[in-house]
Amino acid sequence: TWRLRVPPARVSFKDSIRGIQNQDVARRVGDFVLRRSNGEYTYHLAVVVDDAAQGVTEVVRGADLLSATARQILLQRLLGLAIPRYLHLPLIVDESGAKLSKQARSAAVDPALPMPTLHAVLRMLGQHLDPDARDPRALLDAAASRFSLVALPRALCMAVPRY
Repeated sequence: TWRLRVPPARVSFKDSIRGIQNQDVARRVGDFVLRRSNGEYTYHLAVVVDDAAQGVTEVVRGADLLSATARQILLQRLLGLAIPRYLHLPLIVDESGAKLSKQARSAAVDPALPMPTLHAVLRMLGQHLDPDARDPRALLDAAASRFSLVALPRALCMAVPRY
């Protein structure tokens, strides 16, 4: 196993929703694994190298990864890589608080009826709904053209509303 010996340093970054975030990686996390004993690289190293190779400048992901961001920025600095901007969206959870995901075997969006799900997600994200949109592409195009960063909820997680 390869571990990164974490130097004593505070990592600060600005999340586009939650503002300035600070973490003392050495105290909060300590040394962390970069490559497992079976030869597989960990998510943290893989995502940092992959993002740099692709020229990623903005990362939008779930708030469950907010605390991992400082580790990734530390790796980016140590490797001399560009640091993208970060935005962590609230996690969508079920009634019991479990994250909706394929891994958790959450129900998939019905491809024959995507509009109710798209409307629900846009409402949850505080975004404008185009009542005249009749198909998913038109709805998403309208939402993208009117996207409001300030309207995004600040919560770390949000429960799926019951309809």
